[in-house]
Amino acid sequence: MPADETTPTNTSGEPLIRMYGGPIMALVPALVLVGVLIWLSVAERADLSTFWVGGFAAIVVGLLLTRTPRAFAESIIRGLSDNTGAVIITAYLFAGVFGSMLAGGGLVNGLLWVGVSANLHGALFAILAFFLTCVFAAGTGSSVAAALALIPVLYPVGVALGADPTMLAVAVLAGGAFGDNIAPISDTTITSSYTAKATMADVVKSRLPLSLISAAITIGILAIFGGGGEVTTNRIDVDANPLGLLMIIPFGVVIYLAIRRYHIIIALTWGILSAIGIGVVTGLLKVTEIFSIPAERGDSTGLIQDGIASITGAIVLVLFILALAQVLADSGFMNQVLQRLEKKATRGVRSAELAISGITLLFTIPLGANAPAILLVGPTIGRPLGVRHNLAPARIANLMDCAANTVFYMLPWHNAVIIWYATVLATATQYGLPSISIGAALLNPYAWSLLVVLLFSILTGWNRRYATAADEVPKI
Repeated sequence: MPADETTPTNTSGEPLIRMYGGPIMALVPALVLVGVLIWLSVAERADLSTFWVGGFAAIVVGLLLTRTPRAFAESIIRGLSDNTGAVIITAYLFAGVFGSMLAGGGLVNGLLWVGVSANLHGALFAILAFFLTCVFAAGTGSSVAAALALIPVLYPVGVALGADPTMLAVAVLAGGAFGDNIAPISDTTITSSYTAKATMADVVKSRLPLSLISAAITIGILAIFGGGGEVTTNRIDVDANPLGLLMIIPFGVVIYLAIRRYHIIIALTWGILSAIGIGVVTGLLKVTEIFSIPAERGDSTGLIQDGIASITGAIVLVLFILALAQVLADSGFMNQVLQRLEKKATRGVRSAELAISGITLLFTIPLGANAPAILLVGPTIGRPLGVRHNLAPARIANLMDCAANTVFYMLPWHNAVIIWYATVLATATQYGLPSISIGAALLNPYAWSLLVVLLFSILTGWNRRYATAADEVPKI
């Protein structure tokens, strides 16, 4: 079997790892991980930290199936020490701290002030909920955090103002998907950019047409179906504070620096420092909230520690996936997949793009997390296939990122949907409001719109960009 850049080989030209039953058996460890994720999700116990056992079991199973255990172990270590993975993990850490600072500084309260002060009714409030959730998710890089922070207030206020309960809840889920899709500090943006070896600026700018058209379609759907409820007088009290809107400034700093092609770590560092400065000067943040000696051992030292802790679950899962992705490459399995795609399914750029997006989407379905799906597909299939068809790195990144932000926000065993639904249910119970079915996630208008827009882009070539000399400059 001929080797290429996706398959490291030994001196005899054979793949570094040999599996009993051939290269296809290297897929078994990945299936073990996926199986555990599905099992936990169906049992409604899905959480990033519970997924760790799946990664551990996958490596153990792989060692039992390999004919070259030492090479297998070395492949695991090589995957864990991958430079791209190191950049992604570091960016995750800084993004976690940045999101913690914005939330601690009252961004939620500022956004709520906008919603309450505007006094919008029915479908207009559903649209506002979509917009507010997008801003929060984009600013913190977390759609899950947006749902947890905003649903407890947006849902009761929106129902009281005549928004349809189901569409209001779906608007929040859609807003989280939109924010995740456009945020430069989102885990999906970071992962897709660095696995495709693209600059953050190119990725964000070239993705905006896809995302904004999808958002416009979503707003139209919410305008039609988001109202129809009864406006009641028993308004729900909320802790709204216009000063919290100042926390949008650090978000703007990060976007500005990212677009100016500063490294994401540098951009996030200045975002964190500006959030601290604004927060302390305005009184939105106290120094002791940022860092202080805890009263007891084991208590949090403040927002910096909380931000790092919030992302550790994702980081550990990323490490396992980096290891398994390296095994798939070193075994020759991914090279065989690429060769078959090249011969049968990807004879032209259109079919290559369909393959990149389609495989990313398929991996997202069982994994229950979108960034890990990109991390698995990006270096093994997405970038090699895109490079063979001379696609720009940013285009490769967007094919994966947009695909990963569609079904992920619709299927009931995915963590974002589970947390969204649990928060809606708890809020509805607390206020005695009508609840919804978890199946309502399938109505997510942004996810469907993005899927249609992405497919249109692939089939027509709109927004497609090919690689230039500038794209050959190392991005990591």
